[in-house]
Amino acid sequence: MCLGIPGQIVKIIDSKQLLATVDVAGVKRPVNIACIVDDTHPAESCVGDWVLVHVGFAMSRIDEEEAQKTLELLSELGEVQQEIEAMKESQTLLDS
Repeated sequence: MCLGIPGQIVKIIDSKQLLATVDVAGVKRPVNIACIVDDTHPAESCVGDWVLVHVGFAMSRIDEEEAQKTLELLSELGEVQQEIEAMKESQTLLDS
């Protein structure tokens, strides 16, 4: 499954190579922004933009509200996954 994670561009690392630092839930990492820049929205204007990041690329710009909702949903899914894993572990113990 392909999943885009919301993050906010906090710094342009190299405008010629189209690399930026993106903050994804407090983790900052370099990301290629080639997919979101054009003549009307150059690299330098991307600081502050919210983007969907997939395998090191900013795939599209999104608004902050959509980003926050997606982050909340991903957090909830993570909690559900933890519960499922705990249930699997407890079932394994019961089966033993």
